[in-house]
Amino acid sequence: MVQTGLERLQWLLSVVAMVAFIAGYVLSIIAGIWAPDHGVLILILVLLGVIVGLLNITGKEIIPYLVAAIALIVVGNLEAFSPLNRVWDGLGDGINDIVGMMATFSAPAAVIQAIRAGVALARPSDGN
Repeated sequence: MVQTGLERLQWLLSVVAMVAFIAGYVLSIIAGIWAPDHGVLILILVLLGVIVGLLNITGKEIIPYLVAAIALIVVGNLEAFSPLNRVWDGLGDGINDIVGMMATFSAPAAVIQAIRAGVALARPSDGN
């Protein structure tokens, strides 16, 4: 099967989106464990989140993605796992850092998707 230039580009963008998504969550875990305050890693997570927001989420996935991102962002900022520090010193803080990094990764994509949803709502309807 011969691919056109557009098909190759679409395939390449889908691969880039998939790699950005996986890399974002893997890097979130690594950064949360070993370097939760590292500025360059945070910047990379934000950039990966932008890539995911632009390339990886279809129209049908906007609402489920926004719900998941909101959950991560809320939990990531609540330090909800801090009571685990009583079980094992530092365990709750470590999990909070990981979830916080996941929220940092998810937030840019969530903003992009929220804008997409707002634009879709602002379009004139067909009367139904």
